[in-house]
Amino acid sequence: MDEQMKADLSRYRITRAEEMLSAAQREHEAGDDYTANNRAYYCVFHAIRAILALDGEDYKRHSAILSKFNQKYVKTGIFDSSFGRMIYHISETRNQSDYEDYYVCTPEETAELIANAAQFLRAVRDYLETRCGIS
Repeated sequence: MDEQMKADLSRYRITRAEEMLSAAQREHEAGDDYTANNRAYYCVFHAIRAILALDGEDYKRHSAILSKFNQKYVKTGIFDSSFGRMIYHISETRNQSDYEDYYVCTPEETAELIANAAQFLRAVRDYLETRCGIS
């Protein structure tokens, strides 16, 4: 894949991340925090994939995508280590919201997840702008 195709794919994925953040906010406002947690996670997931697209990398398993980002971008200091912890937390919350019976998530917890996803999305957009002019 040439550099232009990688940049185009990255733009597409960051747009998907933005759509997921908007969906998370809408679902939270509507009182569906389980779905909002899921959408906040997918905001982060697609933002990570936008970065990996520039490296020509993608993986089938979510855990591999999250692990590769942590290895290449968090452990090397490109992204703050707090994002590594946030990504782990949002992934765990999404899994609980989607798959665990009787899981209870408060509206405040969901609001915090959405705020964290928005902060991460801003950081990824800044990174993409600096790295290759994607705005």
